[in-house]
Amino acid sequence: MRAMMRILALWMGLITMAGAASAQGVASLIADRVAIEADGTLVAEGKVEILFDGYRMLAERVVYDRTADQLNITGPMRIVTQSGSVITAETAQINADLSEGLLRSARLVLDQQLQLAAAEILRVDGRYTVLDKTVASSCTICRGNPVPLWQIRASRVVHDTLEQQLFFDHPRFEIAGVPVFYLPRLRLPDPTLKRANGFLTPEVRINDQVGVGLKLPYFLTLGRHADLTLTPYLAHDFTRTLELRLRKAFRHGDVEFNGALSRDDVLPGETRQYLFGEGQFDLPRDFKLRFNIEAVSDPAYLLEYDYSDADRLDSFVEISRTKRNSQINASVTHYYTLRSSESNADIPSLVTAASWEHQYDMPGIGGVATLGAELFAFERTSDIDITGRDQARLSLNAGWRRDWLFGNGLQLAAQSELALDYYSISDDSGTASPITRLTPFVATELRWPWARGTQGGGYQVLEPVVQLVWSDMDNATVPNEDSTSVSFDEGNLFSLSRFAGSDVYEEGLRANLGLSWTHYAPQGWSTGVTVGRIVRDKDLGQFSNGSGLSGGSSDWLLATQIATADNLKFTNRAIFDDQFTFTRNELRMDWVRDRLDLSSSYIWQQADVTDNRPNDTSEWDFDMAYRLDDNWTGKADWRYDFVSGRAAEAGVGLEYQNECVTVDLSLSRRFTSSTSVNPSTDFGLTISLNGFGNRVASSSYRRSCIR
Repeated sequence: MRAMMRILALWMGLITMAGAASAQGVASLIADRVAIEADGTLVAEGKVEILFDGYRMLAERVVYDRTADQLNITGPMRIVTQSGSVITAETAQINADLSEGLLRSARLVLDQQLQLAAAEILRVDGRYTVLDKTVASSCTICRGNPVPLWQIRASRVVHDTLEQQLFFDHPRFEIAGVPVFYLPRLRLPDPTLKRANGFLTPEVRINDQVGVGLKLPYFLTLGRHADLTLTPYLAHDFTRTLELRLRKAFRHGDVEFNGALSRDDVLPGETRQYLFGEGQFDLPRDFKLRFNIEAVSDPAYLLEYDYSDADRLDSFVEISRTKRNSQINASVTHYYTLRSSESNADIPSLVTAASWEHQYDMPGIGGVATLGAELFAFERTSDIDITGRDQARLSLNAGWRRDWLFGNGLQLAAQSELALDYYSISDDSGTASPITRLTPFVATELRWPWARGTQGGGYQVLEPVVQLVWSDMDNATVPNEDSTSVSFDEGNLFSLSRFAGSDVYEEGLRANLGLSWTHYAPQGWSTGVTVGRIVRDKDLGQFSNGSGLSGGSSDWLLATQIATADNLKFTNRAIFDDQFTFTRNELRMDWVRDRLDLSSSYIWQQADVTDNRPNDTSEWDFDMAYRLDDNWTGKADWRYDFVSGRAAEAGVGLEYQNECVTVDLSLSRRFTSSTSVNPSTDFGLTISLNGFGNRVASSSYRRSCIR
């Protein structure tokens, strides 16, 4: 019976409202009971639903006066607008297209966040919603505690749905019902607005170097594709700072610049500043352009104002293209050091690099051939002999590799490579220039992976690998600029050379040996172990003791990994000799749960003067965030230096977040010092009102009236 009534009501509603809706679209009316009175008035009762031009209205009783073209509605009623906003009321008089009308005892909910309750709501021109005697808040309001954590009371609020703005007349801000401040007028964005001119969340910062200060950012839109954020930072008697962030998007790329200008008591009479910028663009023929700019007025500025912890700045411009079988890259980089132990005159400050590589399938002999060329040059500003050495290198290389797979799973590979390097060196009387060097490589590799299933549905993989490599540099001696730092890990266990650059290649006949075992359990956990070593025919003395690669046989490499089904992961990499004396050991743990995000690492490394590491390294790092309950989250980070016997950095934080407010407290201490940077302590406080363009990260933070 109800279905027949709905069909009849829909048919009658469409006929009756067709005249009013013809300019906009077709209206649909559904109700339990529909009647047309003698004067043509349509009366719909019982779960009335009207769908019209993107609007959806629900009510108990709707009377359509055809003469006045008006709907008289008895609630409780609910209107869902095109933008997703919700209007509720007890009674209403609205015109047929829902663009104008008056609603009494009404409430407006924007983006399921901000609630505005009013004695009356007036709809004007389908664009404006005018609320009389209004209370606005995004806090959950319960019967037992009807006073929200915060609210704004106003004599009138106008919501401009086109501009997505809220205009408050005589607003009074209250916390827990207590008035805090009053303004004659106030404009705020509604929650659906993504970008608009206006002030952002302020931040209080206390620093024992800069003092107690307030940051008040102002966001300024520069058209649809650009914006500027200006942040005055004032600390009484300590600093006057203006920070800026400029962002712009183009059709084929984007750029962003961050910077600041300061006058403070740390360096009286001087203007301190920094500028960081980056951008990327898509160029024709699949090329990409990237650039980065980093500049600062003095070494301590970035750390004292907590802008960056970088101790070397690099500014570069780069053009690159990567395809399936080719790669092209060209860049120019300028380096600037902030380290007190380094001089900008003595480090390579301007570095130019260009490389090209292409792979070719080799018909007849099979395999893949590789051709490549590289240009690398750097310049020091110093002209002092040897200390101010400048260098340029042109390298040509050709390689070939082929793999065979046999029926029993055995994998065999053959590989060869030839590198030709030409050097031009200046400001170094101890080195003849130019220098030409030829280095051949020959290698063969044998792998035999084994796999088996286990009881319960798991499986294991065991893979032994043997690689024989021979290479030989001629007698040309080249200053080592790009290969002073050497690492030994799973990534380069089977490399032709373990030096990072091209100034030095690994020489001689050697066997790279490795064995890996991995177990995958059906319960979701897995574990893996890799052990490896390098055995040489003759020790040529190319590696230092601290690298783990020195001697006729290298140290042992042992890498393990354990991953559980609940996102707990342990990784450890150890390098030790036959007497289990460790050269390096790294341990890392990561654990991600619903309430916990934890990461911790420990590293011990033997001193190595050739790697600019005169002392042993022993550091522990710890970073954690734990959600204490539905609204509170605790944070902590810690870095401890066991060699110096003190912490390097430490910090704690506490965040409270619910559906209507976010409070973030942080305290951090940097203990390290140098000739340019003193130890410092920072305290930060940020309070954000959610609901005005600031969405809560997760619905789980929303409080419930039932506890």
